[in-house]
Amino acid sequence: MQPRFIHALSQLSDTLSAAITPLLKGSFSGFISAQAKQALIKQTNLAESQLLIELLPIAAALASPKLSEFYVGAIAVGETGDIYMGANLELPAEALFHTVHAEQSAIGHAWLMGEQRIVDIVVNFSPCGHCRQFMNELVDGQQIKVHLPGQDTQALSHYLPYAFGPSDLQVSEPLLTQHSQPFTVQADDSLCQEAVKQLCLSYAPYTQNYSAVVLQMHDDTLISGRYAENAAFNPSMQPMQMAFSSLLRHNYDYTDIKRALLVESAAGKVSNLLAAKNALNAVCAIELEHLQLTPE
Repeated sequence: MQPRFIHALSQLSDTLSAAITPLLKGSFSGFISAQAKQALIKQTNLAESQLLIELLPIAAALASPKLSEFYVGAIAVGETGDIYMGANLELPAEALFHTVHAEQSAIGHAWLMGEQRIVDIVVNFSPCGHCRQFMNELVDGQQIKVHLPGQDTQALSHYLPYAFGPSDLQVSEPLLTQHSQPFTVQADDSLCQEAVKQLCLSYAPYTQNYSAVVLQMHDDTLISGRYAENAAFNPSMQPMQMAFSSLLRHNYDYTDIKRALLVESAAGKVSNLLAAKNALNAVCAIELEHLQLTPE
């Protein structure tokens, strides 16, 4: 079992602790399949909503709050029944806009895994306005059910009434909609191939700066992040931050990064290059590789 979960297990009931411990092996990165979730429900005799609330300490153990020391865990439940954990991330000594919120982390996790609709968000503290706006960008975002410890479950529309979202900017295919942007590259480099694959799946309807980051780890594992824009602009999630969130979920350290590549559209209204460089330089001495591609 990964040591980072030892304290979290002490916050669970004995029954749940015994049931979840076999899942927390070295490869665990916050994903629990629908089948494994049903097994936990059977073993613990908990209703699904209560099980997810009680699993929040495990999600919060994935956090890296270098500035606030405030651990937030979130769980996104997909339409498939699979659950995706996420946690807050802060970069040491860097500007706060680099922060990843727990809800963003969980949603990014689900998106990278191919989930196309989130039906529930479970979080150990009330979502801030930033996160409510980020959730509103999703497919059927206003219908997402928000679960908080000790509070009644409410739809996002309760937490964000009179919401401003993609439809106000004439975007009809919100975040998590399945699509592919027209980019290709001729390269034998597996890092470059993966980056272009993730670039094609990124979401940038407001600037057309489709972009993705791929990190190659010391063991040659590839960790990806995609750009996820938001109608309110500021809650947009940078590809480097999504990659960092995934890196930490997979129990790597920033010092494990061997290569880092940002691929982005040459036709976008903005560039993520400086933001990605700044974030990478805050955590390691690796030079960021950069590639711009023209959409076909």
